[in-house]
Amino acid sequence: MKKPWLALSLVMLLASSCEDQLELTPLDRFEETTFWTTESNAMLALNAVYRGTIFANAPEYNPNDWWDYNGLIWMELGTDNAYPRTGDNAAQNRLTNGTLNGTVGILGNYWTNSYSRIARCNDFLENIGQVTMDETKKQRMIAEVKFIRACQYFYMSQFWGSVPLITNTLTAEEANVVTKASKQEVVNFVIKEFTDAAAALPRHKDIPTAEIGRASKQAALAFLGRIQLSEKMFSDAANTYETIIDFNDNIIDSDYSSIFLERNENSNENIFSTQFVPNLLSNAIMRHFAPSLSGGFNLLNPLANLMEAYQFTDGTSFSYTDTRYDANDIGKNRDPRLRYTILYNNAPFGANKYISHPDVTNTPDRTGATGKTATGYGMKKYIDETFTGNYNTQYGGNIPIIRFAEVLLSYLEAKLEAGQAITQADLDATINRVRGRSTVNLPSITVTDPVALRPILRNERRVELALEGIRYWDLLRWGIARDVLKGDFYGHPFPDAKTAIRKKNANTPVDQFRRWFVTTRNFRKGTDEVWPIPQSEININPNLAK
Repeated sequence: MKKPWLALSLVMLLASSCEDQLELTPLDRFEETTFWTTESNAMLALNAVYRGTIFANAPEYNPNDWWDYNGLIWMELGTDNAYPRTGDNAAQNRLTNGTLNGTVGILGNYWTNSYSRIARCNDFLENIGQVTMDETKKQRMIAEVKFIRACQYFYMSQFWGSVPLITNTLTAEEANVVTKASKQEVVNFVIKEFTDAAAALPRHKDIPTAEIGRASKQAALAFLGRIQLSEKMFSDAANTYETIIDFNDNIIDSDYSSIFLERNENSNENIFSTQFVPNLLSNAIMRHFAPSLSGGFNLLNPLANLMEAYQFTDGTSFSYTDTRYDANDIGKNRDPRLRYTILYNNAPFGANKYISHPDVTNTPDRTGATGKTATGYGMKKYIDETFTGNYNTQYGGNIPIIRFAEVLLSYLEAKLEAGQAITQADLDATINRVRGRSTVNLPSITVTDPVALRPILRNERRVELALEGIRYWDLLRWGIARDVLKGDFYGHPFPDAKTAIRKKNANTPVDQFRRWFVTTRNFRKGTDEVWPIPQSEININPNLAK
């Protein structure tokens, strides 16, 4: 639960003059010649690289980092998994509703904060050689920083494609005239950096308890596998993921819901996580995502489309016409991950129930009320029902970035897409291992035909990794965002409601299952697959428009 090395470095960080965010220029709040002299200062600088622009003990309302909850999890709000309680004009919603352009604010957040962290990485790599310390420790630090820098370019290559590839510190004048590298150049750089980092980093099992949170060999390989998947290097991706599996350091935790909570945040299923420390470097995930009944803001509302993706307990697909469906208990007879992930009307929450029914006017989470859930659903994953501290400043639960479950599902996908024959043994070692954890325990998959297996695997990936910030990227790399993110989206069904069910407009009928109408997405084929460069950046440097 505690992160000793991180907490120690944070104390040093908060007490030092380098607390402020770094810009594209070199560090200027202390003398470089005196700072890069001791191992403890090198650790301080390393921690600043890990920390990025994540703030301490304050709610964050814009993406400060790819790995903070408002940068990672909020990505779900532009998908068929979730919708922002604040409505259609929310920035994440604009990623896929047909209004995305260079003035959408979160693009600037991701862009600026990526380059801020890249600047920290470059400064570290240029100066660490001055420090006299154990060479093995130094090489590990270098590998960690290369890994983190490569991660920033991974995300930028996936969403922007062509971006400036900066590998050294720049003056303000130099930064304002940089040109873009091609996407392929960025991808090649990322692949090399992840490969080099993986060679120098320790394995997951060899990282001591006091250093949990630092990057491992598996973390670098898992990100390498991601970019190989996205670039359709499927055989390479399969080999990369197989290496992680063969290490046998990681597990599929028996308790699905706990790996997203502070009490089990260091599960060996979590390969790499954003680290938080209660009262020192906390996060406000409880404030933003917990239901109103417990004092949260309920800002992320799952859509019916996600709820419908969870199978019945016998492994058959969900249907509103099936006799096992119960509108008053949506989790009944369903994949247990549904109730671990989504709050639905009448779902237990602590000693209470989550009530979102529009007829119940005295509930703080009533669907249709101003400032309440926009879909009838709330978020359960990551939310600790037992936590009683300050939601803004005291919760220290980590945010998983890559889990071993993703590795197993990605390995199967890579083999399938590479055209390799899939055997029952492959299924049992991957997708069935994920489905078979004791708190899920769904029937095994036996389909080996690649055409039939593909949708099964994609759906499994969706429900297993739901609300973890990966769905948007999956839809883009599969090339199906233009189909999936186009059309009308609904929320919770209320078949017995006396209150009028929200319709798309006055001229449309109530949904046949009496689901609450939520929004219409209009992903533009040929446009929205690539993010526009933030207009504010082009205004400073017109080279970025080329």
